[in-house]
Amino acid sequence: MGAVTEDGSGRYSITPLGDEMRHDRLGPAALFFNSEHHLLAWLHLDHSVRTGERAFDFVFGMRSWEYYMTHPAEAAIFDRAMSSITGPVSTAVAEAYDFSRVHVVADIGGGDGTLLTQILRRHASVRGLLFDLPDVVERAREKLDAAGLLDRCEIVGGSFLDWVPPGADLYLMKSIIHDWEEPFVGTILEHCRAALGASGAPLLLIERVLPKKIGPEAMDDLLGDLDMLANPGGQERTESEYAALLRSAGFRLDRIIPTPTPFKVLESLPT
Repeated sequence: MGAVTEDGSGRYSITPLGDEMRHDRLGPAALFFNSEHHLLAWLHLDHSVRTGERAFDFVFGMRSWEYYMTHPAEAAIFDRAMSSITGPVSTAVAEAYDFSRVHVVADIGGGDGTLLTQILRRHASVRGLLFDLPDVVERAREKLDAAGLLDRCEIVGGSFLDWVPPGADLYLMKSIIHDWEEPFVGTILEHCRAALGASGAPLLLIERVLPKKIGPEAMDDLLGDLDMLANPGGQERTESEYAALLRSAGFRLDRIIPTPTPFKVLESLPT
């Protein structure tokens, strides 16, 4: 599969692809995608295809987020996987978007703080606000403290299905909107719009953006879309689909900024 190469005398060497499977790179993501609880949902993908419902719920009787709240070992696997995926994306986003003009960046659904850490490290004048479920932000607190950034970051526990904290100059969400289906995705965006108030602050979505015509050349995006269907219940979307979602919640999609990763930065402004 190209993970190692042989020199002809029985000696094997790791390739750049194989090097990505190291524990400090994408190894945790590989472990997560091959974990029992994740694969069991994929083994019942036919249920999602027939019904449009989440295969994960069909197998475990609850959403994946509820499952992680009661299964700490699996939650730790998920956290490490998301951090390994988010790492290179966070670096790319921090370089692609100019955060220097912002006083407070709010990362909504910010997980363990990987993205916010990169932004705060790159921009010493910026402060952060990390918002996620109470059990999640407690895990993030240790990471921000270890990075020496805890004094520049307010940590707030709560659910974006109920509210989003106000007071930031810029709001961002990475890989959040693709996790959710209607009406939840609309609720999340509406709560972001309410938090912005009359400030005119931008909202950034860091997501994959599907091409208008999808074929085998977009296999990574297609597999991601199927994974959203089987596990959290969301979907990957095209530019026009994101624009429509944002418009219905009181935003205007202003521009899309590419990064060297499969993710793009969708900047929207309140209307």
